[in-house]
Order: sequence, then C-alpha cells, then structure tokens
Amino acid sequence: MPETKTALAAAAAPPAGQARRGGRIRLARLRDLALIPAIVVIAIVGQIVNPIFLQGDNLINILQTMSEISLLVLAQTVILVTGKMDLSLESTFGLAPGVAAWLTVAVGSGAGLGLLDGVWSVPITLAVGAVIGALNALFIVRFGLNGFIVTLGMLIVLRGLLTGISGGQTFFNLPESMLYLGTALWFGVPVSIWISLILFAGGIVLLGYTRFGRALYAIGGNVDAAKAAGIRTDRVLWIALVSASVIAALGGLMLSGRLASVAAAQGDGAIFTVFAAAVIGGVSLNGGKGTMFGAFTGILLLYMIQNVLTLAGVPAQWIQALNGAIILVALVLSRLTGGKAQE
Repeated sequence: MPETKTALAAAAAPPAGQARRGGRIRLARLRDLALIPAIVVIAIVGQIVNPIFLQGDNLINILQTMSEISLLVLAQTVILVTGKMDLSLESTFGLAPGVAAWLTVAVGSGAGLGLLDGVWSVPITLAVGAVIGALNALFIVRFGLNGFIVTLGMLIVLRGLLTGISGGQTFFNLPESMLYLGTALWFGVPVSIWISLILFAGGIVLLGYTRFGRALYAIGGNVDAAKAAGIRTDRVLWIALVSASVIAALGGLMLSGRLASVAAAQGDGAIFTVFAAAVIGGVSLNGGKGTMFGAFTGILLLYMIQNVLTLAGVPAQWIQALNGAIILVALVLSRLTGGKAQE
C-alpha cells in the first residue's frame, strides 16, 4: 500500500522541468511588479517636495512628455528580447519626421522645400522609418553583420542626413497633419498618451500571448534551438527590426507635433534614456528576458524621478547623471535577485 501511494503521488506531480518553468513564470510575473513600490514611493516623495506633483495637469504633463520616448522604449524592447539591439532608433526618431518636414513645409520655414502637400507628411514619416528598419535588417539578418556596429553606424549616418537636409536649422510651420498627434485631445487627454498606452497594451499582448511573441523570446534565448523548433528566425527578425523603426518614427512625429517643429538635433542622446528604462524595467541585454509591462514601468519611473527633481529645482545635468546611476543600481539588483546581470 505505501508503495502504491508513492507511485500515485509521483504520477500526479508535474515533471521537474515543467515545475521549474512554472517557477520561472511566476518569478517573471513578480518581477513585472518590482517597480510598482518604487513608483508609489516616488509619488509620495514628489507630493512632499511640491504639492502640485499629484495634480492632474502635472500627471498629464509627465505622461505626455514620456509618451514619445516611451515608443522608443517599446521598439527597443521588442529588439532586445531577440538578443539584438538598435542604437539607430534615436536618429530615426529625428530623421523620419525631418524628411517629412523637409518635403512638405513651405520654402522659408527652415530648410523646407515645399514639394509635397502636407497630407503626405505622416505616410512619409512612417515610410522613412520602414526603409531604415529594412536597411538594418538587411545588414544584420541577411549579411550577418554585428547589430551593435551596424546600428551605431546607421545612427551616425542618419544624424548626418538630418543635419544635411536641415542645414542645421529647425523646421517650423509644420502642416496640420504633423501637428495632430502632438496637440489633439481625445476625451480631454492628449492623443499621444492614448497612442502610447494602446501600443504598450498591444505589446503586452504580443509578447505574452501570441506565437510571434514566443518566437521573439525563443530567438533571444537560443537562436539555433529556435531554428530547430521550426521558427523562421530571419523573417521574425526582419519584422521586429522594421516594426521597431516605424514605431520610432511615429514617436518622433508625436514629439514634432507637440513642439510644432523638427530640430536638427531631435532625438540626440535619447538612446541612453531608452536603455536605462529597459534595464531597470527588467529587460535583459542578452535577450530572451523582459516584458513590455516592465519596460513601461521603467520609463514611467524615470520620468517621475525627472519631474520630482525638476520641481525641486535640481539642474538638468544632474538628472542625466542620475539616469546612469540608476542603470548601475539596476544591474546590481539584477545580479542579486536573478543570479545574472542584464548584460
């Protein structure tokens, strides 16, 4: 009888591998919420520093100013999950709306040529993003070049192109179609906030509940194993890289609309904030780990901290230094909690 009970218990128990996977899933879900206590603490500190912190207008300001960069974080997260990275997203963020402005704004509004009607500005912006993503994918996926070097070179090229077409000037008098995403309101809330939230919600579903999302994680975990499992890794990477660049272009369009201009330096240095948000949000630079919700809480925490420091009168240069310190702290915490740093 005792032997029979032991056999039944063994049969009812899940396999060791399945149990370990279940444990990792539960741990990943807990890590998704890891920044929530920090966000609550920052909210309390912000209210103490300045009573306007939790007022509606200030909260809307935080969400709107982070909405454009948050799309870069979303795009970078999709790529990081696959074990790749795209440094050129910050330049796509500036060049894509810059090309649209160059072709559509009237002569005299910066370096505008006025060749096309303003209605074409949004399609042009997204098309430029798609072309840049396709070029990155061509070099990285088709020719097998190092993604870091490729996108670093692309970052420099795109930055030079924006400076060249703008002549170092700022495009202004943008067409209404370029202003809409940065100025319009839906139900009293800026449309850029709605777009950011909708895309992040879609990203959460994509990574967590779809076959494509599982393929991204599989490639980031072990690309050879993913190929052996029948995943068309090249196609998945092409889609990820092109989609990320289009999303970056959309983010740049939102910023241009809010500022009613496209500066020659738009997006310059944004990639540091993007990586800071991704890392503290639990996204691994090695690939195969991280969630879209974690990335969102990462960028939200960064912008809340920046807002608190601004309200406290802290100089902007110290805010940039703090972002670097946060990355280092996140790496240490990753080592302590996960046994392996987010390298």
